[in-house]
Amino acid sequence: MRNVNVIGVGMTPFTTPKAGIPYTDMARRALTDAMADSGVSYKDIGQAYAGWVYADSCAGQQTLYELGMTGIPVINVNNNCATGSSALFLARQAVASGVVECALALGFEQMTPGALGLVFPDRPFPMQKFFEKLFEFEPPKAGAAPTAMLFGGAGLEYQKKYGIPDSVFGKISVKARKHAEHNERAVFRKPVTLEEIMASPHQFGPLTRLQCCPPTCGAAAAVVCSDDFARARGFTNPVTIAAQSMKTDFSSTFEGQSPMRIVGYDLTAAAAKEVYEASGIGPGDVDVVELHDCFTANELITYEGLMLTPEGTAEKFIEEGDNTYGGKYVTNPSGGLLSKGHPLGATGLAQCAEITWQLRGQCGPRQVEGARIGLQHNIGLGGACVVTLYRKN
Repeated sequence: MRNVNVIGVGMTPFTTPKAGIPYTDMARRALTDAMADSGVSYKDIGQAYAGWVYADSCAGQQTLYELGMTGIPVINVNNNCATGSSALFLARQAVASGVVECALALGFEQMTPGALGLVFPDRPFPMQKFFEKLFEFEPPKAGAAPTAMLFGGAGLEYQKKYGIPDSVFGKISVKARKHAEHNERAVFRKPVTLEEIMASPHQFGPLTRLQCCPPTCGAAAAVVCSDDFARARGFTNPVTIAAQSMKTDFSSTFEGQSPMRIVGYDLTAAAAKEVYEASGIGPGDVDVVELHDCFTANELITYEGLMLTPEGTAEKFIEEGDNTYGGKYVTNPSGGLLSKGHPLGATGLAQCAEITWQLRGQCGPRQVEGARIGLQHNIGLGGACVVTLYRKN
């Protein structure tokens, strides 16, 4: 398997659904920016992978044909919230295996207001087993968003194990808004206090509304290539994907009474272990992290799943500021899903863009000083988890 480099990234500002921007317009901007950043032509692209969740079949072709119609394979990808990283996984794999020299990954989403709901109520629901398992031991709450019950349940499980107060989860939202203040592409940039977060409407478990990511719209893209292609195009110091792992659910997802497992803790831990072993880079070497903070509870348990801190120590990790500037790691300098927004198909590639900019030193006031190693975590229930480790050469 060959080395794979990220030579171009692009990302739109994320918006709320009421902005009404068509996904084709958002995708076009992200693609144009990624291609310009890479300096290559669409004719150089050997394969393209387009990720989306809420769009009609062949939406990827609809967006990519605006760059050109060169006859290359265009593969549409849908893996819930891990869609963008799944597209990146496939593009990287095509280059690493020698099938193509250069590939493109695109993710976009035009969402509607409100919590996620069923699109096809007349057929089997892929997430049915996840909710059935949760409701065996955690009664549903009327009016709560289904995903808030899953991740709020994970927060409750963690609290039962380690006795941490609700406010610890709220502090993650405070951090997210503080980081997003310096991200011109984020939706919610106004700082909020812990008191405001905890006073917002209760959702489920320790979660309040300001601890839940909003439905948003946007697009992001990345161009990846081989070492030979990079050298031929004059790239002397590209960002390299040092290792990448994708995991789907194990049988343990539904074993026992564990919402943490239901929302993918075991997937995260297994994928993280694999990338550390494959790259020879340990968690202590990481400088900057973009992780899947769809809810504060998921960010908290993911600290431990990614081995950034030992199991049971997330509260200490947060209280000592080891998740922000001046601490051991800067997690979600972009503001994360909580503040930047979470357009499902775009999220994984937006994370890729942020890590790439950080390792290049292009993030201005939110720049992580001296960043050389970046870690990305993107999870989608149903389920899939992609963990990617990036290195500045």
